[in-house]
Amino acid sequence: MTPTATYRLQFHAGFTFADGAGLAGYLRDLGVSHLYASPIAVARAGSTHGYDVVDPTAINPALGGEDGFRQMAAAFRAAGLGIILDIVPNHLAVGGADNAWWLDVLEKGEASAFARLFDIDWRPRDPVLQGKVLAPFLGAPYGQALAGGDIRLEAGPDGSLWAMAYGHHRFPIRAADRAEVFALGLEAYDPANETGLGRLHDLLEHQAYRLAWWQTAGDEINWRRFFDITELAGVRVEDTEVFDRIHALPLRLYAEGLIDGLRIDHVDGLADPAGYLVRLRGELAKLEAARPAGSPAGPAYLVVEKILAEGEALSRDWPCDGTTGYEFMDGVSALLHAPDGAAPLAALWQEVSRREGDYGAEEHAARLEILTHGFAGQVDAVAGAFHELARDDLKTRDLTRGALRRAIIQLLTGFAAYRLYGEGEALSQGEAGILAQAMARAQAAIAPADRPALDQIEAWLTGGGPGAPDARRRALQRFHQLSAPVAAKSAEDTAFYRYLRLISRNEVGSYPGRLASDTGEFHAANLARAEAWPGSLLTTATHDHKRGEDVRARLAVLSERPEAWAAQVRPWLAGAPTEIDPADAYQMHQTLAGALPLDLDMGDAAGVKAFGERVAGWFTKALREGKLRSSWAVPDEAYESACLAYLDHCLVDPAYRAALSDLVEKVAPAGAIKSLAQALLRCTSPGLPDTYQGTELWDFSLVDPDNRRPVDFALRQAMLDQTSPENALADWRTGAVKQLVIGRALNLRRARADVFAQGTYEPLLVEGRQKDAVIAFARRTATDTVIAAAVIASPADLPRGLPLPDPAWWEDTVVQLEAGQGSALYDHLGDQAHGAGAVPAARLFERLPVALLGAHG
Repeated sequence: MTPTATYRLQFHAGFTFADGAGLAGYLRDLGVSHLYASPIAVARAGSTHGYDVVDPTAINPALGGEDGFRQMAAAFRAAGLGIILDIVPNHLAVGGADNAWWLDVLEKGEASAFARLFDIDWRPRDPVLQGKVLAPFLGAPYGQALAGGDIRLEAGPDGSLWAMAYGHHRFPIRAADRAEVFALGLEAYDPANETGLGRLHDLLEHQAYRLAWWQTAGDEINWRRFFDITELAGVRVEDTEVFDRIHALPLRLYAEGLIDGLRIDHVDGLADPAGYLVRLRGELAKLEAARPAGSPAGPAYLVVEKILAEGEALSRDWPCDGTTGYEFMDGVSALLHAPDGAAPLAALWQEVSRREGDYGAEEHAARLEILTHGFAGQVDAVAGAFHELARDDLKTRDLTRGALRRAIIQLLTGFAAYRLYGEGEALSQGEAGILAQAMARAQAAIAPADRPALDQIEAWLTGGGPGAPDARRRALQRFHQLSAPVAAKSAEDTAFYRYLRLISRNEVGSYPGRLASDTGEFHAANLARAEAWPGSLLTTATHDHKRGEDVRARLAVLSERPEAWAAQVRPWLAGAPTEIDPADAYQMHQTLAGALPLDLDMGDAAGVKAFGERVAGWFTKALREGKLRSSWAVPDEAYESACLAYLDHCLVDPAYRAALSDLVEKVAPAGAIKSLAQALLRCTSPGLPDTYQGTELWDFSLVDPDNRRPVDFALRQAMLDQTSPENALADWRTGAVKQLVIGRALNLRRARADVFAQGTYEPLLVEGRQKDAVIAFARRTATDTVIAAAVIASPADLPRGLPLPDPAWWEDTVVQLEAGQGSALYDHLGDQAHGAGAVPAARLFERLPVALLGAHG
């Protein structure tokens, strides 16, 4: 069963498979074809997302276990729905005491059956780590932790022996040492006395791991992590045995007909994404015949989490159905912003912050910082791998490790994409362009003495240079697997919190340096997707977004009114405490303006307090991610407290609350117009629309964990069948109008699946004074036509505070509706008929600012 629309649910102990099963009927009625489930394998206790897997071979009992999953799958099958499952092939959670594979490696070292599973460098440059795993889980320097009694021995009931550290971390003592320890007694290893401390230290030095302070990880770690998170260890899924272990569960579920496809998390973290997908697609294909009678026919639906850079395209050689849709989220967001707002908003940002006005420069600086500090150990590993290759040839043997290291840093600093994939002739035209651009930037910045090293790295990346093929391949894999996390940490998790022109454009998958696009660019992207990746997901909200889709839509209105926004925010900033960086105050005011709930009464002290606590959680994270005045590594609690005190002051100050409320009243209706356009475009563009849990109503969430709060599904179920276009617009603040648009569009998409799956995509002509305020297109087959049209800009004054322009504002604007098979069209959103031809925008958008037209019926 090919999906027509997915709905993402986040499973955790507070929302189990039983809860999911209860939504099958609602999701069917909403128009969804497939549940899109967060990871379900056994995760760390208390996980709210499931990406910290400790046992990938079993279903998490905290979610309901295998029985609960089977019951949920049966409930969805009975409702005519399938399941797409999110899996995590790149990493596993480590540390603690809950990953048996990791603990076995710590105990047995290279002799462990799982030593090859984790991406560990058993022969690093550091001699004290030869044959060992650095274990940087201590909360203080090793000597301090040891002397302070933070590391102690504890015997298990089964005869095992453990070094305990900081509560939840356990490190096994190898079997060869246990007899002596038990003979002497645990008290003989008491660090409270000098003899015991020395004995405990000697014991730990004999283990297959080296305990260390957590802050040593960036410089000295000898295993690959997920980004810079030490409790998530990379696995070598490129190894056949590892692949089989990691995929045993999802492949079995597919063979049993319980799931219909997979979403691959962080595909850029894998050594060979293309090879991985070939292998996975092949394994899924082998299972088609084994699926039970009545299961939907294959092939399995397969999408990858891949963030595409500006101008980058997904490789057509990858055997998947597309991406998870970040590029669509970026494209539709850019469409909703006004190009004319870019310059005045940039000028305001420079005035406020006195920082760099160019986003590219901010990201460049962040990349250099991240490479120098957060990933120094991995840079060393890549430099070492290249150095070994250089030593294989007389012409390159004098290239030093230091020069290669400096060249790696300069090259990755100039990268405009997450990573490359091929080498030599396998480099695509797009990849060659990315590399050429990065080389040009590196050549301009690097010291002349290091240019030979840079040129040699380019030769390796393009298929030349010395070294045995296997060694060269592994060195390039290390380079690519460093490139991806550096891109993510420097852009999404650093520069996005530093460059704050308009934070609605600082979103995963977006390039904040580009504020806006036009309808031509949006149509071009849709046409390209229809041709290359018609099965790609379309999303506008995820569990990873920085701010909710409707926060972004509301803030986009400020790009249409930059002067009014500047006049509003300048007095606020002038009143901020001098100890607070104006840039931080500026992003706080943007967040308050964008995220203020429509149903919040500013006179409701409890409600305002709850909202303030949500914003405070975002604010603290934003300050630490930005790494300018505070950070996760070294939090500046005094500065953070000052910022949060300013937030509290604003939300209790009557004048500020009145001004904020007045601003939101002015921009919220226009923001709702953009939100409805965004929803309709997601549901009708080429690709498969995904709805993130709860966002069928207004989504004013902030960065995680705020975007994973509980959803009131009872409210959504009750609203679904009680909304008409008339009352939906009148009660627009409840979000019912958004649910109506999504529900009707998805149901039409399911009922007329062929026109969306196989039909052409045709941009429609809009003419007249307000032509730039509308986007319209047709999806067409020989026997059917569906037309989508949406308002994407609006005047400053909207009558009666409703999200609908006054008919007079449209003047002579018309939309050319080409009916195709007949002259009559019916708007399934506004419940009214239209003739074909030049339809006045005032008539088309008489009831709602969006229209979805098909053959009369």
